[in-house]
Amino acid sequence: MIREIVKKGDKILTKTCHPVTRFDWRLSRLLDDLRATLLDSGGVGLAAPQIGICRRVVVVMNEAEEIHELVNPEIVSSSGEQVDFEGCLSLPGKYGLVKRPMTVRVRAQDRKGNWFEVEDSGLTARCFCHELAHLDGQMFDELCDRLYTSEEVDEYRAAQEKAQEAQAED
Repeated sequence: MIREIVKKGDKILTKTCHPVTRFDWRLSRLLDDLRATLLDSGGVGLAAPQIGICRRVVVVMNEAEEIHELVNPEIVSSSGEQVDFEGCLSLPGKYGLVKRPMTVRVRAQDRKGNWFEVEDSGLTARCFCHELAHLDGQMFDELCDRLYTSEEVDEYRAAQEKAQEAQAED
């Protein structure tokens, strides 16, 4: 079922989520709803508090468009650095430049309670960090100096490309 996405200002987005202790039909339904809502939204990640559920559960779509279901996830290692724009389904139309690790390894449980680890880099690593932060009541806008509109992001990227082209000519 597609759920309504909670917007910034709702108190649930500032709460620390509870660990999942029961791996039952309710958890399966939550994961199914997160997946359906994510696919409907056009985003790349969604955390349970974003649909009003204070549980440590997220779904993340990698660059191959596979969806990782992460229950009680924790980052076990990270390396490198990347700075890029981030947005959030709970803060639509706003973007910020955020520094994140380039590669992230996450340990989590699946819908049956089995532990596993997954590692990825680039956008997926950024998404792991972004979604896991939601589980601790944090949002990306707390990590950036200012928020940009989509038009400002386009202008920023165009200026960056121009600067790179000018450098290449020198």
